[in-house]
Amino acid sequence: MTRAPANLLAVRSFLLTHLNVDPDVSRPQDLEPDEVGIVGDAQHLGGYHCGSDRVVDGDYSVVESTRDRSGLTLDASAVDVGMFTVAAGGRTHDLRSFSVWCVGECAAGAADTRDIREIIYSPDGRVVKRWDRLGKRSTGPSSHLTHTHFSFFRDSTKAGRDQTPLFRRYLTTIGLIQGDDMSAQAENEIHQVYVGLFSGGNSMGRKVDPDGTGPATASNSLVAKLDYTMLRLDAAIAQLTALSNKDFTDEQAIVAGVLATLTPEKIAAALPPTVAKEVADEIAKRLAA
Repeated sequence: MTRAPANLLAVRSFLLTHLNVDPDVSRPQDLEPDEVGIVGDAQHLGGYHCGSDRVVDGDYSVVESTRDRSGLTLDASAVDVGMFTVAAGGRTHDLRSFSVWCVGECAAGAADTRDIREIIYSPDGRVVKRWDRLGKRSTGPSSHLTHTHFSFFRDSTKAGRDQTPLFRRYLTTIGLIQGDDMSAQAENEIHQVYVGLFSGGNSMGRKVDPDGTGPATASNSLVAKLDYTMLRLDAAIAQLTALSNKDFTDEQAIVAGVLATLTPEKIAAALPPTVAKEVADEIAKRLAA
């Protein structure tokens, strides 16, 4: 039986906590509990609101992505968000502006949107649009004129990954709630970059000692490796410069090497008769002198 997973129930609870301003009264301005759905009704077959017991042959929520095929369980993997209006930061915000903001973050590749497969929404209440990470579709059913649909890749639901950061960041951005608008995932990623940059770690490969016996200690951090690379590069450039200024031609050694291979017989054989006579006459003159 298709079930609502804990991580999407957490999204539902978070949105209702902050957008159902008056939970004791049902009113149009608020996001009411029946406006935030995860599991499709009994007639709903196929799509991300269904788990493995209710998908259909060729179901797009399974076959179009390896992330969905590998993550298929009894869990639904979608959240519908209904109409609301809330004032914050001196402005009025509603389902339309919320949906457009979320689509913009997905299109920009924000870290806390990586598990979102698609958003089906209406920016104006007249036209239905679809942002699809896989680029398969650009519109959707007219029912989405009054609610926005978020599909999450099934492997992220199977893993129980926290999906509240994007929605928390939205409410923080518009000023409805206070606090850090950065998700725990994004903060951890920044921390890992910082650690790798300055301290290194088990996944950073071999250690290097940038300055040999100098004050710097061996490390596998990116900074140490950059220092190591630059020092070796400077040394290589210095050696190339020295070599380019050096005269490698030793004329005396070349002459000595050539003469060492020449016997009198080879010299005589190499000389034309007229030149040989002139050389012999010159040698005789020198000997007589």
